[in-house]
Amino acid sequence: MKIVVAGAGFVGMSNAILFAQNHEVVIIDINPTKIKKINNKISPIDDSEIEDFLANNKDLNLSATLDKELAYKDADFVVVATPTDYDEATDCFNTESVENVIEEVMANDSNAVIIIKSTVPVGYTEKIKKIYSFNNIIFSPEFLREGSALIDNLYPSRIIIGENTARAKIFAKLMLEGAVKENIDVIFTGSTEAEAIKLFSNSYLAMRVAYFNELDSFAEAFKLNSKKIIEGVGLDPRIGSHYNNPSFGYGGYCLPKDTKQLRANYEKVPNSLIQAIVDANRIRKDFIADSIISKKPKKLGIYRLVMKRGSNNFRSSSTLGIIKRIKDRGIKIIIYEPLLKEKIYLNSNVINNLGEFKKQSDLIIANCFSSELQDVLGKVYTRDLF
Repeated sequence: MKIVVAGAGFVGMSNAILFAQNHEVVIIDINPTKIKKINNKISPIDDSEIEDFLANNKDLNLSATLDKELAYKDADFVVVATPTDYDEATDCFNTESVENVIEEVMANDSNAVIIIKSTVPVGYTEKIKKIYSFNNIIFSPEFLREGSALIDNLYPSRIIIGENTARAKIFAKLMLEGAVKENIDVIFTGSTEAEAIKLFSNSYLAMRVAYFNELDSFAEAFKLNSKKIIEGVGLDPRIGSHYNNPSFGYGGYCLPKDTKQLRANYEKVPNSLIQAIVDANRIRKDFIADSIISKKPKKLGIYRLVMKRGSNNFRSSSTLGIIKRIKDRGIKIIIYEPLLKEKIYLNSNVINNLGEFKKQSDLIIANCFSSELQDVLGKVYTRDLF
């Protein structure tokens, strides 16, 4: 089969490689640098498994292009993996990039089946099929972690297809045959249910992060041993000891926007918990910022901006929220972030000599603790307990 993947981010690249093991795959993206890298067997994103597959798997039938007509011609499936950022002004995902792909497919090859992997509001697929009078659209959510996206496609927790038809079963088979894991659970359901599965899954994860963060806030406020409390709670097998490490708040590309979108979908449905998940993240950042400010640092060092360990993404990082709150109080800030090329970031000096950074900082905050800070442990503030 010929499968086109629109978007060369984590979702697009991991899906493209999954399918290219057995089928012809063409990636289309608007970024010429990404296209050139892919055609030179270089990953355009930081994911060690994707880098390895591109460099060393000679059997991958994979190419990339900017040419829409060439890409979509004779395609059997078009996988949409474009970003859908949350728009605070409209209180909804911006799905313009998804609609652009749908229009391009319709203009070039109306026989292709479009598989939306981008995260969308609940009810979006049914709505968009009516708007375009085009039925060849299926929603199939992804459950990928940034930095290990291909691993999560090779060993998926489950496969959800938002349609129970022959073509939906063909697409499920495409995903299964590319996977390494066996006996994978596959659910065929309606598109709206599939959209809800995605948002409720991520909102549950955000809720769990928020829960342990609030537990940690309580422990810190009363000078209790937060780690011991969490360990004791987690020994209940109904709760477990996973996803329980406190942080400055949940961040990254998915959890903040997905919880806000689900909250928006609840507009006419009574709720308190979904709203509380969103509110809890803001309150946690306020608490962390106040705790740091109470220490009265003269020069505050920010150790790394990335959203989590092993990531190169600052997008919606909880640390950025902490910086904003602290800067509002007029505290001088310096930043250590090896991924930054700028000397000034967020109107603060960037110091990429770690020794000099430690020397200049009288307090260092770290959302993710590192052994690099062990020698200055006495002036490090972190909630990374595990």
